[in-house]
Amino acid sequence: MNLMQDIIERAKTAKQRIVLPEGTEKRTLYAADRLIADGVAHLILVGNPSEIKTLSRQYQLQYIDEATVIDPVDHEKKTAYARLLADLRKSKGMTMEEAEKLVENPLYLGCLMIKNGDADGEIAGAQNTTGDVLRPALQIIKTLPGISVVSGAFLMFVQDRSYGKNGILVFADCAVMPNPNAKELAEIAVTTARTTQTIVGVEPRVALLSFSTKGSARHELADKVIEATRIAKEMAPDLSIDGELQADAALVPSVGVSKAPGSRVAGRANVLVFPNLECGNIAYKLVQRLGRAEAVGPILQGMAAPVNDLSRGCSVDDIYKMVAICANQAINK
Repeated sequence: MNLMQDIIERAKTAKQRIVLPEGTEKRTLYAADRLIADGVAHLILVGNPSEIKTLSRQYQLQYIDEATVIDPVDHEKKTAYARLLADLRKSKGMTMEEAEKLVENPLYLGCLMIKNGDADGEIAGAQNTTGDVLRPALQIIKTLPGISVVSGAFLMFVQDRSYGKNGILVFADCAVMPNPNAKELAEIAVTTARTTQTIVGVEPRVALLSFSTKGSARHELADKVIEATRIAKEMAPDLSIDGELQADAALVPSVGVSKAPGSRVAGRANVLVFPNLECGNIAYKLVQRLGRAEAVGPILQGMAAPVNDLSRGCSVDDIYKMVAICANQAINK
């Protein structure tokens, strides 16, 4: 059984309540129909009930009636959610009147449901930008204790199974933080390691990447990675973390032994942490397109509860997989 099937089966054993704020979006509805049919999660669709029913008939969906449908404009907990939002944002000057308007926004509503204990996780982004998805999540759900940044990890299934764990690696940050400082980069390394433990189910071996290996080059960019490695090791002494490492030193055993002798990570890394978003995003797309790897994500990490962002170019299959991953995050939370 492959990793994604393991993730799906794990989700089925402890079905979580996953809210889909884009409840009238075509791909989301098709994915929801499959997810319900397969028993992967309890789904909550946010949208006009009549419109969802009409679209369900139009798309010939068979299982959507089994989802919970919440009308963002008219539902029994609207006032309670508005009070919750106003209370959470009172230090920012939010009034009850402003909160009553914002709770009609499905992205705010989904996060408020999680905060109130009425849902376990959220998937959005088929129609909305990453900024739109993250804004209410950061305002309402916030980050984990001791973590100040949200980042995005990708599961990379490469064809050469000698790399990572039988061809499975985790790349971060490929989606959120443009240019993290050393402390933020350390937090990304630690949260990505935890994602690897939770979702992949293996011991993470984390390489913080640079154009330098163990002082082979001198530059402030390499210095940032060296400092991030030091901080990450202090944050999580139980984890195998090393840097700064060049990509070949991180992945190829013979190069790792030559360039970083004695390292527990060099030549055996299954988690690659990139120094900035530019590197991470370019790298995962090159590996995906030229190396014909399958990329699953981004898996948002660092949040106090699972909220995940989709690409607006996502497929039905992408949404299906991300709901299963979100459910696994919720189970392990």
